[in-house]
Amino acid sequence: MTNLDELVNWFEDKNKVMVALSGGVDSALVAYAAFQKLGNSAIAVTADYKTLSEEELKTASNICSEIGIRQLFLDYDELKNEDFIKNDSNRCFHCRMELGDHLTELAKEHNVQTIVDGTNLDDLGDYRPGIEALKQHGIRSPLVETGFSKSTIRDVAKSIGLSVFDKPSNSCLASRIPWGQRVTAEKLIRIELGETVIKQLTKLKQVRVRDLNGTAKIEVDKEMISVLDESILVKISEKLKLIGFTTIEIDPEGYKPGKINVITD
Repeated sequence: MTNLDELVNWFEDKNKVMVALSGGVDSALVAYAAFQKLGNSAIAVTADYKTLSEEELKTASNICSEIGIRQLFLDYDELKNEDFIKNDSNRCFHCRMELGDHLTELAKEHNVQTIVDGTNLDDLGDYRPGIEALKQHGIRSPLVETGFSKSTIRDVAKSIGLSVFDKPSNSCLASRIPWGQRVTAEKLIRIELGETVIKQLTKLKQVRVRDLNGTAKIEVDKEMISVLDESILVKISEKLKLIGFTTIEIDPEGYKPGKINVITD
C-alpha cells in the first residue's frame, strides 16, 4: 500500500469531512485524498482573514478547482481580537483558537462530524502553539496520523499532478512582525505589497519582508541574494518607501522560518 492509499483510506469510515485548506501543498494533499474517498461529502474551507495574502487566497481557490472539491469561505477579522493583535508569543494560539471556533460552528451548520487540517510530521518539531489550539477543538491531522513528512507530501503531490507540489512554504502575514510589536492593518498591507513588488521585480518565489517598526528587512533564499543587485535594490527601495517603509535592509543570512519570533520593545 502506498502512502497515498493510506491517506485516502484514512477517510474510509468518515461520513462527511471538512478540510481546513490554505494555499499550501499540505492541506491540498489532504483535500485531494478526502475528495478521492468521499466525493461531494468532502468540503474545503478557506479562512479569508486579514493576515492571509491575496496570492494565497487565489492559490487556495485554484487548488479546489484542480481537485474538484467544493470550497466554502470563512470571512472574519482577527484584527478585532485583542489577544491576537498584541502579538505576544501566543499569537498563533489565539489565531487558531478563533479559527477553530469558526470551523466548529460551520461544521455544525453543514452536519459535518470531522474537521481535518494539513499539519504534518515536520511541523511537530517546531514551536507551533497553533497546532495545540486546533487539537483542543478536536481537529485531526491525517498527514500526522498516516506518517507523512514534508518531502513525502511534495513527492506524492507531484505524482498526482497538484500544481502546488513545489510551492514554497508560507505563513500568515503577521509572522513578519516581531513578537511584542502590535499587528495592524497598515503593517499587513505594506508587508503584502512589499513582498509582491519584490517578487515582480526579481521573479523570486520565496520572499519575506519583515516589518521592524517601519524598517523592511528583506529575506530571500541565501543563494539568491546576489539577484538583489544595486539596480534592483534602488527600484525596490523606491517602491517600498512609497508604501510606508522608512528604510530597507537585506538580511545577509537569508530566509529562515520563524527568525523574528522574539519579544522586542
